[in-house]
Amino acid sequence: MFKVLIIAYYFPPMGLSGVQRILKFVKYLPQNNWQPTVITSAETGYFAHDPELLKEVDKSVQIIRVKGNELNAKLSAFGTIKMPGEMTRKLINRINQFFYIPDNKVSWAKKALIEARKLLLNEQFDLIFVTAPPFSAFQLGAKLKKEFKIPLAIDYRDLWYGNQFSKYLTPYHAYKHKKLEYRVLKEADKIFVTNRRIKEYQMETYKFLDSNDIVIVPHGYDPADFDIAPVIKKKNNKMILTYTGSFYEFITPKYLLKAFALLKKEKKEIADNIDLYFVGAQTKELRKLTVKYGLEDNVKDFGYLTHIESVAKIKSSDVLWLMVGKGKNDDTISSGKLFEYFGSRKPVLACLPEGALKSYAKQYGATYLTDPDNIEYIKELLLKLYADYQANSFPVPSEEYIEKFRRDFLTEQLAKELQFMVKNN
Repeated sequence: MFKVLIIAYYFPPMGLSGVQRILKFVKYLPQNNWQPTVITSAETGYFAHDPELLKEVDKSVQIIRVKGNELNAKLSAFGTIKMPGEMTRKLINRINQFFYIPDNKVSWAKKALIEARKLLLNEQFDLIFVTAPPFSAFQLGAKLKKEFKIPLAIDYRDLWYGNQFSKYLTPYHAYKHKKLEYRVLKEADKIFVTNRRIKEYQMETYKFLDSNDIVIVPHGYDPADFDIAPVIKKKNNKMILTYTGSFYEFITPKYLLKAFALLKKEKKEIADNIDLYFVGAQTKELRKLTVKYGLEDNVKDFGYLTHIESVAKIKSSDVLWLMVGKGKNDDTISSGKLFEYFGSRKPVLACLPEGALKSYAKQYGATYLTDPDNIEYIKELLLKLYADYQANSFPVPSEEYIEKFRRDFLTEQLAKELQFMVKNN
């Protein structure tokens, strides 16, 4: 067995989508001749917790939990906390971005560095694997690589410099982020990203990188989750359209709900036969918009559910919906929920800008595509979906394409790349 030290701030019992990628890697790596040890955060105040996810981690996996002085750690006594309103969230985010570079997890990264050093002095590891955000974890990995001369792999779930949610409040902030990322990339032996557009962006930004330096391992779905999750029997014959996840920044239910309100005004008899399900930790925005557009009878907000409960909702739906609004570098976004939707084989209403995510959605083969803010066309697609639902004529997705995104297959690809790194070191 090869031994890999994995550094991941976000890890179960934390919930939400940020933990799924690394959790599934840790789950399936032992089956591919890699034994992981994980350094992660200690108890945190966070928007969602799902202790059931830890059952997927083999008992042989050592998990070392480190408590820093970051805000999440200070709120740990409160356990699961409410998602703040969008204005409050943005304000907190801007304050953090002004005072902390690269992010507000720097105190955790410093303490995790101490624990990692202890571990590396006492055990032999073949490789260090770091996933981000937070990008302070990348800095931690680079320091360990320099000190212990162990191959370093870094895994981007999102962009660092140029991130779609970052607002560089001064030129110095932009300069500093780019300089720090440059240093990390110089140390990394292999870079993993979730889509081709991130790979292209990195090569455009940092000219010393070439195609062989960066490997695409997309998000995926775990067939085991779909085997376990039950199908919930319908109480009526209404079409169920479901969204899983949270809303923030330019990811909003506004345009869908506007389109649905328009549909209800023009064809109430159809709108009354469609239920809109929302599963995830939400701010007050969803409730406010629901009331504003008079959709209380159509919208069902289930709040945060465990991952398996969320998959059960996906399996029990007729149509799945996702959106990404138009923003900075929106073409690099690779939302994990789309790939979870793939695992259901259900039709997907995808409201997306041009970019990596739209490209993946097109190839699925059962996607109803539109721009994210085209309210009139979203309404027309809702009508088309309902007609196809009534006629039992939804398009069938490409099974060959879906199989590419199985988490066990993706982890096998990752394991092979890691093994090449060790052999070539």
